[in-house]
Amino acid sequence: MELGLTAKRALVTGSSAGIGFATAVALAREGAHVIVNGRTAARVEAALAQLRKAVPEAQASGIAADVSGAAGCAQVIAAHPEIDVLVNNMGIFEPKPFAEISDADWLRFFEANVMSGIRLARHYVNGMRARNWGRIVFVSSESGVQIPTEMIHYGVTKTAQIAVARGLAETLTGTQVTVNTVLPGPTASEGVGNFVAQLAAGQGKDAATVEREFFSTARPSSILQRFATPEEVAALIAFVCSAQASATTGAALRVDGGVVRAIL
Repeated sequence: MELGLTAKRALVTGSSAGIGFATAVALAREGAHVIVNGRTAARVEAALAQLRKAVPEAQASGIAADVSGAAGCAQVIAAHPEIDVLVNNMGIFEPKPFAEISDADWLRFFEANVMSGIRLARHYVNGMRARNWGRIVFVSSESGVQIPTEMIHYGVTKTAQIAVARGLAETLTGTQVTVNTVLPGPTASEGVGNFVAQLAAGQGKDAATVEREFFSTARPSSILQRFATPEEVAALIAFVCSAQASATTGAALRVDGGVVRAIL
């Protein structure tokens, strides 16, 4: 399927690895000019090299900026004032018992996972509206629907992303600008891989055993019963960004491996 993204300018935050990188590759394959973002220049340059190896004809550039704060968002906007596709992928997570989540933790998570996307969308939506075309995607999580007891603060920020996207979509009624959230389930991203490796080392088990135990205890409702790959998630994100997804807006779209039992 031709996704109609040739020459579209696409910013993917947190795209030096994991779901963000896989999304950047998917969009580059569709002819979009992709802007790769990461916290450090070294990470961005390494990701660009890897992207160009995967897609030799890729049109790609990079911006090193920490968009978890206002200064980093402003840096990105200054470097790339106009884009056609915004994928708010950057996010943080950490398991922590509720009673140990401090005010500072709550604010840090809200700043990174919610305000980063709000700041960027608030700027870029104006140009999209003026051109009457654009795509804004918030990469949320199934945790926004089924709040995980092991990291309630993370789940709350993912629910907030769904709400922001729906509200923003409604302000764009009658335009060709769409706003959606994509809800991945447990995914073999860099952060998750490191987390599993640490658990395995601490418990004296191999990573495959820890993965099986995770799904049998923490996510027993999963139909997939394995971590999704970043590429599997990116395939849905790329479609939502496409011209072909013009009737999909204000939606929360699950690519969660069946973790969420609700049929709607």
